Amino acid sequence: MLSQEEFLAWTRQNELSEHARSVAQHVRSSGPARHVGGGRHNVTGRYPSRKMGVTIQFESHRVELPTIYELEHDDDVLEYFDQAPSIKLDYCTANGKRLGVLHTPDFFVIRKTKAGWEECKTEEELRRLSEHNPNRYCRQGEKWICPPGEAYASRLGFYYRVRSSGEINWTFQRNIQFLEDYLRGTPEVSTLSRERSRAYIAARPGCLLADLLGPNGPGLDRDDVYSLIAAGEVYVDLFSASLSDAEKTTVSLEKTPPALALPPPSKRVADLSAVRTGDSLNWDSKDWKVINVGCTAVTLLNEENAILDVPISAFEEYVREKHIITAGSITHEDDEVRRRLIQASEADLATATYRFHIVSRAIHAEEVSVASRTVRRWIAAYHAAEDVYGSGYLGLLPKPKPGNRFNKLPEKTRTMMLEFIDRDYETLKQKTQYASWAGFQLVCEREQILAPSYKTFSIAIHKRAGFQQTMKRKGPRAAYHQEPFFWELERRTPRHGDRPFEIAHVDHTQADVWVVCSQTGRVLGRPWVTFLSDAFSRRILALWLTFDPPSYRSCMMVLRECVRRHMRLPQIIVVDGGTDFQSTYFETLLARYEIIKKTRPPAKARFGSTCERIFGTANQHFFHNLAGNTQLSRSSRQVTKSVDPRTHAVWTLKELSRHLNDYAYEVYDTMDHPALGQSPREAFATGIARTGARVHRRVAYDQ
Repeated sequence: MLSQEEFLAWTRQNELSEHARSVAQHVRSSGPARHVGGGRHNVTGRYPSRKMGVTIQFESHRVELPTIYELEHDDDVLEYFDQAPSIKLDYCTANGKRLGVLHTPDFFVIRKTKAGWEECKTEEELRRLSEHNPNRYCRQGEKWICPPGEAYASRLGFYYRVRSSGEINWTFQRNIQFLEDYLRGTPEVSTLSRERSRAYIAARPGCLLADLLGPNGPGLDRDDVYSLIAAGEVYVDLFSASLSDAEKTTVSLEKTPPALALPPPSKRVADLSAVRTGDSLNWDSKDWKVINVGCTAVTLLNEENAILDVPISAFEEYVREKHIITAGSITHEDDEVRRRLIQASEADLATATYRFHIVSRAIHAEEVSVASRTVRRWIAAYHAAEDVYGSGYLGLLPKPKPGNRFNKLPEKTRTMMLEFIDRDYETLKQKTQYASWAGFQLVCEREQILAPSYKTFSIAIHKRAGFQQTMKRKGPRAAYHQEPFFWELERRTPRHGDRPFEIAHVDHTQADVWVVCSQTGRVLGRPWVTFLSDAFSRRILALWLTFDPPSYRSCMMVLRECVRRHMRLPQIIVVDGGTDFQSTYFETLLARYEIIKKTRPPAKARFGSTCERIFGTANQHFFHNLAGNTQLSRSSRQVTKSVDPRTHAVWTLKELSRHLNDYAYEVYDTMDHPALGQSPREAFATGIARTGARVHRRVAYDQ
């Protein structure tokens, strides 16, 4: 940070007015205006900033944290402050009403030649806000702007910038996160290693990072190579090449370009003139409609009226790889093949596949166990469909059953039935299907229209079953397990990191076993176990067993145990919103060892899925196989004194801790993990060997 004398010199150099100087000084001395709080989908946290000497708050790890990474490692940025004091924005609403609001920007940034406020928002949120009030946020060319914010800042000689998630270079973010250990404390590189690396690169222009690190290279330690890259002595284009993908990353001796000179937004790499608003296309056997072809994304609408923005680059790649079939590329034959396959039932597809195998064997003169006449008929149907549709498989599908398959209810009845289900059945009253159907019968009698049967009404309800229906009837927590799953189409940092010790999860659970006193044999209760798990390798880095309920002491002790076992601490720790993770002592420990803290949204267990899965595995493989386990207690009315788990409890805390450690570090650690295809210990060792031991980040286990 700047000293007071350096700050005054900066204000004179940039010719700031007295008012602007006092505003900047107020920001520097006042601290954050508020503590950030996460929403239902936001991961909040704190970033330990070396540049500022304090932890910096972020409200989203997908928008604000990437901005912090850029500000932290940008040489042009002298200081930056999170949640700066509020400023007043004056603007007109969409209906012409004058409005003045107090706005707390995400950051106030002091650069070498300018200063100003920076606000971070997702592309989707900016689009929604601009539709609601275009005078607050609007698009200008490739960028988003905030006219009232710019007007306020310009009066002081400052700037106001809106940062969109669409501007984030995720390759750079991934590389900075990968190099964070070396940027925080660069280990000493020997002169011999430095000169060997430079000589190897100079002798082989355009060589790959894999060549430099491989067995046929100059024999350099990975930590030395990554340290040279972090120091800028070996150049890698961090904006376009991923360090974790060494086989595709070139290295050179060129001087590192100015820090964070972000490249302009990429242009379209292919012509999308064939795709127009209103076109229909097919994506993974589902129909979509193009409702907008923008500069950065193509907006699609599906049959359920769900809107999805697909980045231009991802859309073009999907079209090239035939995952998305546009209207111009769908022939009549292709459309008929797709229609017939979609309409076919599971049994029809199984029958056609069976016939296809028989036909294939018969064509190759192999013996088949089907009557020859039947085989000849199937072969003729196969060739006929091949001539007409280009796909003989269609000729093997069973013929559709005769009969009227269309809905016999009048259109008015169907419309009213769906509306009635929406406002009567799908409510917090949680009416039964029969009660709701009876109410609809009365409505139909009053309107003098044909009423549906109870079976038809029930089928309509079941077709609407899912996330939205459960949300309306039981609330968001009950519907969480049905929440739609979407693949991320944008290239972002890996969810579980690129290496061991990059991301770790801490969480507590009460052990499913009763523990007794070692001296008296009396039941003392169920202990609590705290796990620290590595997200990349799924390895249990440390655990802590105690009778104390979850508190900052358990959190700090499990980190101490991690240092005792590995002499390392994770780079990022993911926790839930419990008060035990908000303790000043725990926060200070993380800040002292420069650990980034991320807080997952409330009631969103999937954000901590790796640790939650360990809880289930530990119960299944360990706790539920012990005497005195609590499985029977779930059916409390069936528990008698003779079978009460507390009556059969025999484990002491000391013995339970010893065996739990053996299970975590020797049994679970060596079992193949279904998501990895190898054991956590093997994945951990492979990751360390591939990404560097990073011995300079070791922590001594002492007082």
